[in-house]
Amino acid sequence: QVLLVESGGGLVQAGGSLRLSCAASGRTFSTVAMGWFRQAPGKEREFVAGISRSGGSTYYAESVKGRFTISRDNAKNTVYLQMNSLKPEDTAVYFCAASRYLSGSYYNRRWYDYWGQGTQVTVSS
Repeated sequence: QVLLVESGGGLVQAGGSLRLSCAASGRTFSTVAMGWFRQAPGKEREFVAGISRSGGSTYYAESVKGRFTISRDNAKNTVYLQMNSLKPEDTAVYFCAASRYLSGSYYNRRWYDYWGQGTQVTVSS
């Protein structure tokens, strides 16, 4: 079992930055791959970024490449999402997720078996 708690969301103007954090507990953090997803009202939950167990590999949706950075600190059991140059279309509830599986696709939400409760990010124009 893995418990995930996100924080760091809020209201920011377009062009601004936010850093989301996701604290994990309940399982050795370095044994799970991590991802960030987001869901805007009326839309499907979509992949944003993923990171391997060691942090050596990262994956991004095309819409956030070059603006967002995912990282993790296994000593602190925390994964981060640094979001720069935010746009109104980035407005959504952001979720972190964990996967115990050794193979699969970071981009597929069904690969993840633990989810946080989400944190709201609102970007004003």
